Amino acid sequence: MNKVAIITGSRRGIGKAIAMELAENGYDIVINDREGKEEVDTTVKEIKERYGNKVVGIMADVSKEEEVNLLIDQVQKEFPQVDVLVNNAAIVYDMELEDRETETFNETIRNNVTSTYLMSKYIGRMMYQKKRGKIINISSTNGINAFFPTSIDYDASKAAVISLTHNFALEYAPYVLVNAIAPGWVNTDMNKDLPEDLVKEETSKIYLERFAEPEEIAHLVTFLASDKSSYINGEIIKIDGGY
Repeated sequence: MNKVAIITGSRRGIGKAIAMELAENGYDIVINDREGKEEVDTTVKEIKERYGNKVVGIMADVSKEEEVNLLIDQVQKEFPQVDVLVNNAAIVYDMELEDRETETFNETIRNNVTSTYLMSKYIGRMMYQKKRGKIINISSTNGINAFFPTSIDYDASKAAVISLTHNFALEYAPYVLVNAIAPGWVNTDMNKDLPEDLVKEETSKIYLERFAEPEEIAHLVTFLASDKSSYINGEIIKIDGGY
């Protein structure tokens, strides 16, 4: 029986890359997003055709408790257990601080932090009851050592994800391993419209002199999801090419 992985925010970008690689490694997959049903359906079809795994797409805003519960109901109808949860769903709004409305700040926190909390709480509880499971949170170097006032809410949210990681690792010990990875700059749609001068400046700070590809982030997630990471817990792992 294949292991089962849920990846939130996985219709494209890093989330899709993670879903594709986990599928390649024999996992059955739950694709989740709050919008973009056509992209979700396309990703589901692509995984089925390429790897033959069981894969379902579930539209849900995982920052809302009622929708998380509906997602879990659907997952339990399709699969006997959940082995891996990847909390990837996130948004970012870049703007000058004086232009940022409080509601925009709160929306970012809700989508990036509350979603991680709710999914970890409910899926983690299921894993704990079965005495096994992996939770992998996608944080960011923005929550550690890369700070941009134009994304102050995103930075704060990713620092909060790190705190959640430590707390859930303690809460669900010793059965559920909870870790986070903190990517630096990645070539995704989120970053495709960055000003050229900013890209040049930031690339110059990276030892490898380039942004990461989503698949490189997926490689690390796959390792943490595997049995090879059986003694890694409560850790935050940077993956930024040197910065």
